[in-house]
Amino acid sequence: MLRPLGLLVMAAVAFGAINGHPAPALHDRGLGVAAALVLFLITLALAVRNVFVEQPVLVQAAVLAAMGAAGVALVALQPKGATDLAGGAAVWMAVARLPVPLGVGLAAATTAGLGLAEALAGGSVAAVAAGLLLCALLGLVAHFVKQVRASQQTTELLLAQLEDAREQQLEAAALAERSKIAGELHDVLAHALSGAALQLQGARKLAERDGASAEVRAAVDRAGELVREGLANARQAVGALHGEVAPGVDQLEALVAEFAADAAAQVTLRVEGDRRALPMEASLALYRGAQEALTNVGRYAPGAATTVLLRYGSDRTTLTVEDSLSGTSDAGAGLAGVGGGNGLRGLRERLERAGGRLDAGPTGSGWCVRLEIPA
Repeated sequence: MLRPLGLLVMAAVAFGAINGHPAPALHDRGLGVAAALVLFLITLALAVRNVFVEQPVLVQAAVLAAMGAAGVALVALQPKGATDLAGGAAVWMAVARLPVPLGVGLAAATTAGLGLAEALAGGSVAAVAAGLLLCALLGLVAHFVKQVRASQQTTELLLAQLEDAREQQLEAAALAERSKIAGELHDVLAHALSGAALQLQGARKLAERDGASAEVRAAVDRAGELVREGLANARQAVGALHGEVAPGVDQLEALVAEFAADAAAQVTLRVEGDRRALPMEASLALYRGAQEALTNVGRYAPGAATTVLLRYGSDRTTLTVEDSLSGTSDAGAGLAGVGGGNGLRGLRERLERAGGRLDAGPTGSGWCVRLEIPA
């Protein structure tokens, strides 16, 4: 912010020195004026740069000491010019930039040198006193400016800490609320699903005892599977509310292996492209898509050869689950009406919220589900 003022000081000192007596030259006292003027301009130009404050303290002190020496030399060689301004600039920079003991010491030495040079050059007592007072005033103002800057930095730090504390408080409140909801889900939903699973086991045994048809027993079995899946999903939801890591594409291999073992089916997982970390919502949506598609394979096409393909594109990720039955099979036809048809619909809504899309439909020999999400 003060750089324009520094450039103005450089211009004023240069103008005063060039028009003073003796003027800068290449001989006698003019050579000394020229050397002192060049040294002052170089050191002040260095001091007003942004990178100057990043230099070691000793480097900064050396530059400002050279600036003060140049100011003292200009006053001694050209006492009736605008050279007092050069020494005042050195005093200001020393107090404003350096640690207090070093800055005050350097400013005091520069001030004393300016007063002595003014006196030896024949200046009056009033002129010497005015120069000393100017330097003292500049040092005092620089000190107050430095204090204000430090107070501002402290205030910004405190505000940042307050904002962090607010965020932590909100996170703690949200976690407490999620824990409450998780407890309610566990106590109500999990209990109800566990009871339903027990009832379905009893219904299955009754169906076997009474010689019920294969379709009825299959429907009871499928209902039991759905309840168990719902119970597992409910537990995962409770875990997510407690802050546990939700499943994602990293768990696809385990999901495929579990399905292949449970369904005694041939399932192949392929990954194309360079693996990368996906946003949690996108990764969870793809995992749920694979889970739902494999569940449907087990429901409607048991025994079908299934391929799960995860492809990482440049700006999007796709997951394809495709099953293929050899020949014609009506396996699973008796279960076609068991599901509610809400799995893919809910999955499609989840993907749309994340900016993705879902396509599902028949192929020449089976069924294909394709999920695409920008991630």
